[in-house]
Amino acid sequence: MGKVLSTQDIVEKVILVGVWLDNGEDEESLLDELEELVKTAGDVVVGRIIQSRDQFHPATYIGKGKLDEIRILIDELDATGIVCDDELSPAQLKNLEDELNTKVMDRTMVILDIFAARANTSEGKIQVEMAQLKYRMTRLSGFGKALSRLGGGIGTRGPGEKKIETDRRIIRERISRLSVQLKEIEQHRQTIRKKRKNISIPIAAIVGYTNAGKSTLLNKLTDAGVLSEDKLFATLDPTTRALIIPDGEKVLLTDTVGFIRKLPHHLIEAFKSTLQEAKFADIIIHVVDSSNPDMDKHIKTVYEILESLEVGDKPIITLYNKSDLVQGSICGIDTKAKQTIKVSAKTGEGLDVFLKELQYIIRDGYQKIEQLFAYSDAGKIQAIREYGKILKEEYREDGIYVEALMPKQY
Repeated sequence: MGKVLSTQDIVEKVILVGVWLDNGEDEESLLDELEELVKTAGDVVVGRIIQSRDQFHPATYIGKGKLDEIRILIDELDATGIVCDDELSPAQLKNLEDELNTKVMDRTMVILDIFAARANTSEGKIQVEMAQLKYRMTRLSGFGKALSRLGGGIGTRGPGEKKIETDRRIIRERISRLSVQLKEIEQHRQTIRKKRKNISIPIAAIVGYTNAGKSTLLNKLTDAGVLSEDKLFATLDPTTRALIIPDGEKVLLTDTVGFIRKLPHHLIEAFKSTLQEAKFADIIIHVVDSSNPDMDKHIKTVYEILESLEVGDKPIITLYNKSDLVQGSICGIDTKAKQTIKVSAKTGEGLDVFLKELQYIIRDGYQKIEQLFAYSDAGKIQAIREYGKILKEEYREDGIYVEALMPKQY
């Protein structure tokens, strides 16, 4: 008896479709990235088509001539669908399906699909489901046709594939319940952040473009055991681990979800509580894949998203990672970083320099105190131990002499 395939076993054979608008973006580069996304989702790219236009076609995303080309290519390559490099409107999705008689997907759908497969925590799963439902609610009619045609693959993972709940009212009610759950999780996050602030341990958020090596860095520095793969969005759920820097100071490192060009608005909104780990950090560690030819565009994307999250004016250390894969000098442009350092999270190259710089920036946020405390005030020294760092402590006849570093807010 043959093996029965589940919908998760179905592998799409897709053609990538992009529109070049002459806006400074390299569409070939974006389609390379889209191909990586499709591979990460578990499917296969069999071809690609790019059309140069002044604007997206309002009805079909691309023009009629290219539609004819795609129709021929689908037959020649035995493709099961197409993936467009931009988020399609409900009308564009429906019209393309009617014109091509095949499954139509877009960049947003692929990213949501990857997130659905990668979410491990209850928070991550709720955030993904919320984003999926908001995306699908306005596209119910188009999805119904696509799902009846193939029954699986990209766009069918995670919650919502059970007839896509088929009813906007049910979806709205589900979104409302998820919003309540997310609010409770956010309150829990705020409580944890408050406790961290109270014990005055510096917090550094690791941010960067997807697949830049953030999790590899966290694992190298703290043995965190976070999933680290050469795939886009290998890590979705944030992980926080303690790091002891050279002077003995403890720092909390938080790994965040990777950024990407054309990051869907639904995901930015749904993952706001997770992404805001950067907003409440004391220091930003920006990890860049220095072996990627598009690294300057990646840097620009990261800063645009940080700005949209109102991260504010925080000291930034930019790590040009994967230096072991680069021959010659690294020529990245990052004018916002306080310091840039060439490193390899894989081999450990440059991490000693990074730790010293991290220590320097943390120290910069402290003030040195030198004070003689009466023995009756010994309790105040305990507060210094709790919130700062004692450098020297001497018991004298007239009291206890202390040299210490204290956060400037105390």
